[in-house]
Amino acid sequence: MTTFDKREQGFEAKFAHDEEFMFKATARSNKLLGLWAAGQLGLSGDAAASYATALVTDNLESQTDDVVSKVSGDLAAKGVAREQVAQKLQECLHQALAQLEADR
Repeated sequence: MTTFDKREQGFEAKFAHDEEFMFKATARSNKLLGLWAAGQLGLSGDAAASYATALVTDNLESQTDDVVSKVSGDLAAKGVAREQVAQKLQECLHQALAQLEADR
């Protein structure tokens, strides 16, 4: 195996690792957002956990905008603006990244 082949394998392994890490971070941030939204909706216990889990599983292939739209639609009656939901999602992403880094 040449040096170039080893280098290419290294880049491919790093890319795969980074993609897996971002997938985990996105799923975790969606769950954190779901738990926050559930609290805003007055849900607790199993109902809150179910809402958060559904947000993660229903949006595995979705973009951030889809998640924000879903949650802001659910919270519209509570007077929570889309911008607040987007900001909270960013906070949740930072929290998720910190948690995953700590788990390493």
